[in-house]
Amino acid sequence: MNLKKIFPFLLWLPLVKKTWKDDFIAGITGTIIVIPQAVAFALIAGMPPVYGFYIAMIAPIIAALWGSSYHLISGPTTTSSIVVFAIITKYYHPENEIDMYISMTIVLSFMAGVIKLLMGLFKMGKLVDFVSNSVVIGFTAGAGILIAFKQLKHVFGIKVPQGSKIYEVVNYIILHIRETNKYTLIVALITLLIAILIKKYIKILGRFNLLIAMVLGTLLAIYLGGEKSGIQTVGHIPNHLPPFKVPYFSLDWLQKLFPGAIVLALLGLVEAISISRSVALHSHQKLNNNQEFIGQGLSNIIPSFFSCYASSGSFTRSGVNYQAGAKTPLSAIIAGIGLIFVLLFGAKYASFLPKPAMGGIILLVGYNLIDIKHIKLIYKTSRRELLVFTLTLLGTLFLHLEQAVILGIAVSLIFYLERTSKPNVAELGLNKSKKFINIIRDSSIKECPQLKVIRIDGSIYFGAVEEVSNFFTGLYEKNESKYILVLSNGINFIDLAGAEWLTHEVEKWREKGGQIYFSGMKLVSQDVLIKGGFFEKIGTKYFFKDKNTAIASIFKNLDKNICNGCELKIFSECKNT
Repeated sequence: MNLKKIFPFLLWLPLVKKTWKDDFIAGITGTIIVIPQAVAFALIAGMPPVYGFYIAMIAPIIAALWGSSYHLISGPTTTSSIVVFAIITKYYHPENEIDMYISMTIVLSFMAGVIKLLMGLFKMGKLVDFVSNSVVIGFTAGAGILIAFKQLKHVFGIKVPQGSKIYEVVNYIILHIRETNKYTLIVALITLLIAILIKKYIKILGRFNLLIAMVLGTLLAIYLGGEKSGIQTVGHIPNHLPPFKVPYFSLDWLQKLFPGAIVLALLGLVEAISISRSVALHSHQKLNNNQEFIGQGLSNIIPSFFSCYASSGSFTRSGVNYQAGAKTPLSAIIAGIGLIFVLLFGAKYASFLPKPAMGGIILLVGYNLIDIKHIKLIYKTSRRELLVFTLTLLGTLFLHLEQAVILGIAVSLIFYLERTSKPNVAELGLNKSKKFINIIRDSSIKECPQLKVIRIDGSIYFGAVEEVSNFFTGLYEKNESKYILVLSNGINFIDLAGAEWLTHEVEKWREKGGQIYFSGMKLVSQDVLIKGGFFEKIGTKYFFKDKNTAIASIFKNLDKNICNGCELKIFSECKNT
């Protein structure tokens, strides 16, 4: 039994002897960075602040032990928090049903973890590649807008009715703008401004901008009178470790939450894998997607027994972890342990955090989710990707979040299938440099009157058969050439439907007295042909390793009377006729 497959941390544990100092410094930095985020993301998820601490201390440890990336930091994230809030508020609302809300949230986390784990165990790591970047960018931009608008009630100090849509929030605040608490608004705006200015102008403190802004915002709130001036605080935060408690597995809840759990799991995996890849580009670490799935799954399942809600990989904390000099996942473990001490000995101070200050911080978090750079790139480069992005964004704003994600994935898959169902089929000829190129590129290109050379770039599968078949039918009806050479290097794979059509097409040309030949076909493309017996039906002698060998063999079958009268002489074999 290979213990390193069961306990992947055994792979990097020996490195700790040399790297522990770097990992310790990075871990302590991570502990400081996560404090304001843990509180902010818990509030976004509709959870009491202490639950943000719970997940931020347990999830990174589990993910570090069973994940693949050496630098990914797991824990509460904006994406997972907003998805959790959207899913659970369909059944319970945190403002008046907090106990049921928390219980259902923890069950949702467990379910998402199981889905992630199973996807890892069944080696489904490639599935995340089918969720296009446009879907993720559209969703995160929409989530950022949602987050920002949902914080306006804390920024203005106006009690907006729970469950209000974006337009309802805006309309309500406009109608009740006179009820704005000026002290609340001042604290929110000053906190937001401090965070922005530190990030922009004081580079050395940039990574701590949220923490510094939170501290100064809290001091400002106290100076302005605190709760006496109507400035609400997050309230009491228990200073004890997360309690062990088995989630409430109700069959009714499991049925209700299943669709949302799939979306939460899928988005969480896309987020974690994307971050891992991004950091790996700089660290040059080789990643294992399936192992990362397992790590992400366990980092949701195990913490759910300790009152934790859904977690995923954090781009901010992972980036800071790498930049702080982390060498192994030990840094994530140290960050988690550090937060345990913060909770035990500093929770009483966290209870003074004013909600307006948190609102200002979350406004900035929401804005940072809108990836303006990539949105501009999508706009410039692809109308299809722009449509996918727009539909996902609008769906996030006006539909249930899981419906928005499914809509975006469905549209992107439709476009993907449309592209793959139309492989590029080109007629080739020889130019003056004796190179085969597409005949539409150069009017001086020469073609053999007896041999048609074509190239297929794409896959011949059930969705593409009709497109390729129409091309061959056009050639057949023109009756221009009896022999066809298919340059097959660009054929990625051939499925059963493609193999059956190809065999039928070869037989049709034989009845005409001609033949179809193939050169350079990949072994993976030949797999179904060989296993299904189609290779023998077509004839193994009609498959060649390269085009030059194929042309030399085909030339022997050409009508020499036509060759003698041909002035083109485009092949080297033609010179002897």
